[in-house]
Amino acid sequence: QIVFSKFKFLNSNFKCVTNYLKVSLIEVMVGLFKENTKIAVDSIRSQALRTSLTVFIIALGITALVGILTVVSALQNTIMNDFASMGANTFSMSQYDLSSEINKNDVDQKVNPIISYPEAKAFQDKYNFPFTSTSLSFTAAAGVEVKYQGEKTDPEISILGVDDNFVPNKGLIVAKGRNFNSFDIDNNNFVCVLGSDFEKGLFKDKNPLDKIISIRGAKFKVIGVLKEKGSTFGNSQDLRVLIPNQLARSIFSAPNINYELNIMANNEALLDEAVDNAIVTMRQVRKLNPVEKNNFGIERSDDLIQTLLSNTETLSIVAWVIGIITVFGSSIALMNIMLVSVTERTREIGIRKSLGAKQKTIAWQFFTETLIIGQLGGIVGIILGISIGFGIAMAIGFTFTIPWMAIIAAFLTTFVVTIFSGLYPALKASKLDPVEALRHE
Repeated sequence: QIVFSKFKFLNSNFKCVTNYLKVSLIEVMVGLFKENTKIAVDSIRSQALRTSLTVFIIALGITALVGILTVVSALQNTIMNDFASMGANTFSMSQYDLSSEINKNDVDQKVNPIISYPEAKAFQDKYNFPFTSTSLSFTAAAGVEVKYQGEKTDPEISILGVDDNFVPNKGLIVAKGRNFNSFDIDNNNFVCVLGSDFEKGLFKDKNPLDKIISIRGAKFKVIGVLKEKGSTFGNSQDLRVLIPNQLARSIFSAPNINYELNIMANNEALLDEAVDNAIVTMRQVRKLNPVEKNNFGIERSDDLIQTLLSNTETLSIVAWVIGIITVFGSSIALMNIMLVSVTERTREIGIRKSLGAKQKTIAWQFFTETLIIGQLGGIVGIILGISIGFGIAMAIGFTFTIPWMAIIAAFLTTFVVTIFSGLYPALKASKLDPVEALRHE
């Protein structure tokens, strides 16, 4: 028992000594880090011009990377906001689909006939898939002037002929008032729903509900105002007037009007069957035989979003290529600066080594300088990149959000640049012979 108690006493003393050594080692390491950081900061201050130029070179590469990624992120957010609001359970039928619109200048591209009103109406009457609603709409006119009392808008208003299902099927929200109902559509009531810009523009922040506006001499009562939608690829979605289909057809009569059909499935699980049934119904309306290809386009909202987002990946690749090229140049410049610094401070290194500084202490000193310069360049580049990206996004009309992925990528890039550029100069400085270094003039 006495031996056991002595063993416990010795063991506790050994633990105390071990803990003391650990604490002392940590304190030494922290003190060494503070000393090296102070020496590095003093060295950077003494070479302010050289440091500023190096920071600028690094910041240039990071700015290019972060700026483009910020714009790409804003574009992706805009696409999601514009199209995701339609929901994953909607699809549309029109003259062409998105891929055909992109390749419409292709000489081999098949020319589809327009969807005429009789065809659109026939489809709407025949298509009876369960738990779905179909809206029929068309762009009646663009560049129209709208009047209210003594005020009038610029001739940049779009007039859409719609039915009572158009607003929910297109993912729109009525912020004030109400949507069309079946009574309005069936009786061709002279009522309209306005985009959000009319409230601030034509009505000077007054409540537009129940006001009477004039379109091509026809008087319409405002029954609703849509929630702000923003712009889609430069086209404002808030400068639109929605009126019943038949009124739009009578006021804005024009040949070869192209109609669009939007279908919403209340149950997302039935979307595939609803799309297949819609294709069969449209083929019947257009009297296509079994061997003929579809001469109309069909777009699902989920496929449309994925197609548009996939196109932004190319921009991301371009951003990375530009960023890598510029950052590679920055890393070479940073390495060159640090090698020059090692050469200029050879005598200082010799003095420190003769006073007992170890190789790792010298190496850490120069690596710390590289780390500080690299991170300064990264921070400046991130700030400039986000600012430039924000300005471009606002000018184009994209929805801006803080690009966290771009910021993380920039920090990781500057860290890699620091390791790549600082490691060799630091090792070179640490391996200098102190005797030869002291002789250096």
